[in-house]
Amino acid sequence: MRGRQRITQVQASMPLGDQPIEWAVSGPAPVDYAEAVAVMEERAAAIAAGQAPELIWLLEHPPLYTAGTSTRWEDLIDPGRFPVYRAGRGGQLTYHGPGQRVVYVMLDVRRRVGDIRTFIRMLESWVIDTLALFGVQGECRPDRVGVWVRRPDKGEQAEDKIAAIGIRIRRWISFHGLSLNVSPDLSHFGGIVPCGVREHGVTSLKDLGRDVTMSEVDAALAEVFQRKIGPIRPVAPPAADQAAMLRLRTELKVKPFGKGKEPEGAFAP
Repeated sequence: MRGRQRITQVQASMPLGDQPIEWAVSGPAPVDYAEAVAVMEERAAAIAAGQAPELIWLLEHPPLYTAGTSTRWEDLIDPGRFPVYRAGRGGQLTYHGPGQRVVYVMLDVRRRVGDIRTFIRMLESWVIDTLALFGVQGECRPDRVGVWVRRPDKGEQAEDKIAAIGIRIRRWISFHGLSLNVSPDLSHFGGIVPCGVREHGVTSLKDLGRDVTMSEVDAALAEVFQRKIGPIRPVAPPAADQAAMLRLRTELKVKPFGKGKEPEGAFAP
């Protein structure tokens, strides 16, 4: 595929720590969800085998909902609004769509931080420091994963979620990652209970009065990442194996079902 690359092997004798982390940005066209999962599964396996470097992949998806392994299906308020995919990551229901920067994180968790909880806090800290560059104070909560913004304009205890985090670990390699709301249509979150949290809302940089471009957000994410986590090397966006993409499109997409019911089939292990 023009402008894209398949995973290329690196010398198995070269430790991952000696390489910069590959950094790919797709766009402006949104990336099909099954294509993204196919890429992540292939790259995570290659990293675990010592055959590819770690990768950070920035993209947008067309409007869709993804269901994590802890999803409560009654939280899917409008099942027919957008396509729904089983994500295989941790967490519950979330929305992806234009104006939201999705960051898929394929890193060696054991080598970088040693445990999953610390890894999630590292991702939250990355987002919080990125938001600070735009004058937004993001915060994390001990009982809620993600990044939150206080909203005194909505009430003394009000706060909204600006970034969601949901990862999967296989052989100590992470995939899936985080989503940061830059300028999405926030009404699209109305078809679900985002991440199962009913008492708080969602927000975005645009909603908070920050008129920034996706490129500006990408530059801020890269600046903070290099300061906090490690050096990066820009590469072309990865391409999925077509057979794997078609298989996953069938396996992950949830068939239409009635409100309040549970769809056919269990989550993939």
